[in-house]
Amino acid sequence: MQQVTFETTYASGAAHPLHRRLMGDGPVTRADVLIWGPTADVTALAWFDGEPSAVREVLDAVDSATERRVVTADGGVVGAANDGSSERGSDSGAYAFVRQSEYELPEAALAAVADARIAFVPPITFRASGVARFEAVGEPDALAEFYGDLNAAFDTAVVRVREFRRWPEPARLTDRQRAALEAAVAVGYYDVDRSGSVADVAAELDCASSTAGELLRRAESAVLTAFVGES
Repeated sequence: MQQVTFETTYASGAAHPLHRRLMGDGPVTRADVLIWGPTADVTALAWFDGEPSAVREVLDAVDSATERRVVTADGGVVGAANDGSSERGSDSGAYAFVRQSEYELPEAALAAVADARIAFVPPITFRASGVARFEAVGEPDALAEFYGDLNAAFDTAVVRVREFRRWPEPARLTDRQRAALEAAVAVGYYDVDRSGSVADVAAELDCASSTAGELLRRAESAVLTAFVGES
């Protein structure tokens, strides 16, 4: 089986009402739908890039969003004074639990999804540019059929095709590279206010600083490449 990353570009008039409110230069620039259900009225969980208060305003403007609960990354509830919770801000964004009265995607998009013989993998990412990025898993002919149906109605691109794996493939590190990363974490090399140095890592590994630096670079390359490949 294959796992395919698609990008569909919606014109403003065809986009979901929530997506339309992200387009342009507004305060909320991206939404990642992390968990959803088979019907519109099942609670969905999304992450938004933007000030939590702005996220709340965006959701309040979507008529089909019958319930919404905005929660900052540190657990604060936004705009929920009626239930006794306090509002706390966060620069990084906010989560939102949302229930809708209906799916408001265009009929052509809903039909393509309903007829597809494939499975969709979270998240679905909605961007200010009008692009919706998502992934699907299936047999090549079923994926190709779905692509043809969706692309006939909307500008859709295949971004990436790869073999589907039951579990994400971990980064392939040598024992020495893994030891270097563990030492770097232990000495504070990756702290936000860095408290350790490559020399400290070298001391932990009992090697030259140049060797420690090379081990870290190779380990970081492997880990980050694997992470981006699975994102």
